[in-house]
Amino acid sequence: MGEQTRMLVLGSASPRRAALLREMGVAFTVCASDVPETPAPGESPADFAIRAAADKGAAVSRLRPGAWVLAADTVVAVGGDILGKPRDEAEARRMLRRLADCEHEVLTGVALFAPGGACVERFAVRTRVGFRALSDDEIAAYVATGEPADKAGAYAIQGGAAPFVRRVEGSYSNVVGLPVDEVRALLARHGAVPAAAMTSGS
Repeated sequence: MGEQTRMLVLGSASPRRAALLREMGVAFTVCASDVPETPAPGESPADFAIRAAADKGAAVSRLRPGAWVLAADTVVAVGGDILGKPRDEAEARRMLRRLADCEHEVLTGVALFAPGGACVERFAVRTRVGFRALSDDEIAAYVATGEPADKAGAYAIQGGAAPFVRRVEGSYSNVVGLPVDEVRALLARHGAVPAAAMTSGS
């Protein structure tokens, strides 16, 4: 039973994921991995998100073999293409122009590893997001804030890009970086976190 009550490790350096997990009432520590986030040729956005999350989780699980490890990876996909984190401001502007006045998908891959290193479950959650039309000046002003630099698809829905969004179909928190309802159910399903320790869904 001791294994079941050990503190969860979040295998991510993302402050957004940590904040969402904290809001769930989950006690956890952070141990990020340096696994590269590079899609394989022909890999679908969902498959890539799941694999990237599993790769991160496996790496952290090797560092923290006695703990439960939760890992996630979020990607933005439009027209079947994966938009990762922009390499520079020019690429960030190109990404935002591509997202303007159309719909895209945000997929977060989630993987949970048990003490001992076995991956007990992995999946992806998909949310559709629609942007309104954006002017070049709006895009340039947003990129100049620096916020897009470390965000998949070059935007943060909870930040300066909020006014760009005209509709969200599915989990909002998934777009931020962690599908809260699905993760809460995942942790409870495997006993990684005592159900009584988590706040209920909203």
